[in-house]
Amino acid sequence: MDRIWAPWRREYIESAKDRPADDACLFCRKLAEGDDEAAYILVRSDRAFVMLNAFPYNPGHLMVAPIRHEGDLERLEGEELAAGDDLLQRSVVALKETYGPDGFNIGVNLGRVAGAGVPGHLHWHVVPRWNGDTNFMPVVGETRVLPELLEETYARLRPRFAPG
Repeated sequence: MDRIWAPWRREYIESAKDRPADDACLFCRKLAEGDDEAAYILVRSDRAFVMLNAFPYNPGHLMVAPIRHEGDLERLEGEELAAGDDLLQRSVVALKETYGPDGFNIGVNLGRVAGAGVPGHLHWHVVPRWNGDTNFMPVVGETRVLPELLEETYARLRPRFAPG
């Protein structure tokens, strides 16, 4: 069996285990803060939104989620699914225009056992990929090399989601 090591994710894992069980949902909390730039929310519609992942696998790693707190795919309303699909498409276009990736991983983890870090609030990951974007640093150096800060990623992508 092959193994994929991701030691840069330890910070996320450690922060998740220290959160109290009654801690508010990450997505609901960020939506309620009211400061989209501080929350790394790139765009909101009436039913869905896009935000940067604070612990990205690659630069431009986005998450698309419904506004409503819901963890079950089958319980989303048609309008919520359509709004999410629209923002997934806009996310791919924005990332292509900004970063020129060679491909994407787009996926959703349904339930904690499937890898959902926030199982109560459904969300899709959009991860841009480049040929050769995996190297020895994460495995040997236990270091993830990201070429820009989240603030820079936000500043580059935010205009791509502006209306008109």
